[in-house]
Amino acid sequence: RAVFAYSHHGVFVGGCKVVHFKPERSPSSSSSSGDSSEAPCPTYPDCGFKQPKSGVVLSCLDCFLKNGSLYRFEYGVSSSIFLTRLRGGTCTTAPSDPLQTVIHRAMHLLQNGFGNYDIFQNNCEDFALYCKTGLLILDKNGVGRSSQASSILSAPLAALLSSPLTLLIPNPVGVATVTAGMYCMSRYATDIGVRSDVIKVPVEDLGLNLGIKALKKS
Repeated sequence: RAVFAYSHHGVFVGGCKVVHFKPERSPSSSSSSGDSSEAPCPTYPDCGFKQPKSGVVLSCLDCFLKNGSLYRFEYGVSSSIFLTRLRGGTCTTAPSDPLQTVIHRAMHLLQNGFGNYDIFQNNCEDFALYCKTGLLILDKNGVGRSSQASSILSAPLAALLSSPLTLLIPNPVGVATVTAGMYCMSRYATDIGVRSDVIKVPVEDLGLNLGIKALKKS
């Protein structure tokens, strides 16, 4: 992937399969059993499975990657390591739950949905983070769990806050260092591992917390 480009997140559930969350396509471009806008997977018949009106999809690893590179998101990293990662969407200080719990959440959401996709408040990284940690943010009006989304907001904010420092710090390197520090601290403050407005929500109760209804089984 390109440096600082938006990356797609998913949850590996075994058997070369990944459950992930993406924007729901219009009815004219999708079907109840898969994504008809893309070529059918030649290897796995169930690749592309999704429920109607849901953006949660089951894909094989090859179709998920689409010739891209595979990266492993890190959970339970220390604060010092988190602050050294300039790019968002690579790690969190929150620890991951046991594998079977993670897979249970992902498969439950494959059948019941994860609400409406929103690039800032409910995106693919939010989905993966919830499956791995079970954490949900109480403030529905703020930025979501995604560190990529917070990075998009943190970068211009850090640049804006540090701009007056150009009058006090004549060295461009010094200004850049301060700006980078503000950017990293802003990302750290929105990480689900350090936020105080997060709660552990059972996946069976997630629909109530997201304000959605379970998808009707076809």
